[in-house]
Amino acid sequence: MVKSEWDRVKVRLKDEVGDAAYRSWLRPITLHGISDDAVRLALPTRFMRDWVNTHYAERIRTLWGAENPAIRNVEIVVEAARAAAVKAVAELAAPRSAAEPAANVTPLAAKSAPPCAPAPVNGNAENDELGAQLDPRFTFKNFVVGKPNEFAWAAARRVAEADQVSFNPLFLYGGVGLGKTHLMHAIAHHIRERNPERSVLYLSAEKFMYRFIRALRGQDTMSFKEQFRSVDVLMIDDVQFIAGKDATQEEFFHTFNALVDQSRQIVISADKSPSDLEGIEERLRSRMACGLVADIHATTYELRLGILQSKAEQMGVIVPEKVMEFLAHKIISNVRELEGALNRVVAHSQLVGRAITLETTQEVLQDLLRASDRRITIEEIQKKVAEHFTIKLAEMSSARRSRQVARPRQIAMYLAKQLTSRSLPEIGRKFGGRDHTTVMHAVKKVEELKEADQNFAEDVELLRRMLQG
Repeated sequence: MVKSEWDRVKVRLKDEVGDAAYRSWLRPITLHGISDDAVRLALPTRFMRDWVNTHYAERIRTLWGAENPAIRNVEIVVEAARAAAVKAVAELAAPRSAAEPAANVTPLAAKSAPPCAPAPVNGNAENDELGAQLDPRFTFKNFVVGKPNEFAWAAARRVAEADQVSFNPLFLYGGVGLGKTHLMHAIAHHIRERNPERSVLYLSAEKFMYRFIRALRGQDTMSFKEQFRSVDVLMIDDVQFIAGKDATQEEFFHTFNALVDQSRQIVISADKSPSDLEGIEERLRSRMACGLVADIHATTYELRLGILQSKAEQMGVIVPEKVMEFLAHKIISNVRELEGALNRVVAHSQLVGRAITLETTQEVLQDLLRASDRRITIEEIQKKVAEHFTIKLAEMSSARRSRQVARPRQIAMYLAKQLTSRSLPEIGRKFGGRDHTTVMHAVKKVEELKEADQNFAEDVELLRRMLQG
């Protein structure tokens, strides 16, 4: 009788609040028991319990009172979450996107500790087996800091150096090869060196999903939950991978809440901000955005030059400054491609026995440089900026100085300086024969506005990504 009453109450609630809110907050509720004039309901975390108490408890009491006038109180308690086994196993059978490699669950699973042996709170060796190995090269010492990444770097340092911070989670996002994974590995390295007693678990979202599915197949979800919910710091890389995978998202949501409830730190990375992640449930996006969201912007020329100098120093090779400057101007897509280009140049020099010069660099990297030259032109930049600000393309070269035209023109000059290898005089000529000092002024003005106005900075960054995409 009590169960049928609860079933009818749930139907009424779903009709009233809608599918999205019902799935996020009310569907996880389980009937815990009934005594005298009170009914007891359970939720998996304190966070969900508090939310439902605040927003829905009174309505649940009213609806239940209509079903059974003897019920006058509703109590909501916290109870461990149940695994969504059927849904998760179904994910294995779902069609794979191009971004998902052919699943090979067994080798991944074979590396882990036996499912009956949960990872202890102390001791990172077990977590290395459960998660992914850390790259010894990815430390704070080897991370080159510049304006595009200094905020994310500072946030990562704070998490690494303090036992507890005021923001949780730390969410890092940015394009491919800009340093998200480097910062995550650096956090893990630093915590382990500073306080070996703290348990740190780093792995990709893909590996989290495979671990979850393996636990379901082995009917050992409790061990899985213990492993992931007993760590001091949980780090999940490329969280966009679980888009569309409902059961994995649900388990991650409950793991997330359980760790936050215990004041354990979470660090997440993705290619987009939480609000822009498609295929991720609203409740999870909301939770990921409630901490500190740090964007890693595309690299500047100065940062790329610094990265090359640091890389050459680590490799123990001397690379002419002109070659460094040439690469920093030409290879602008991401840091991985930039470092790969330097590796090719150095390897060619060592294997063939030729000195590193500008000529040999152009020869070795001719395929990469052709692709880079094709990628962005000043004409493309002018067209994209004009479209974005709804001005005529001809205004890029006109003599008009009104702010409505001058500001987009300055942004286009700035992007031409950042995204092409053209000299300042060449850029000036493309903008109606302007002097190179005009271009310098435009670049300086845009940099100042980016520092002072966050909305302006985001506008410029959006244009940069549209052009590079």
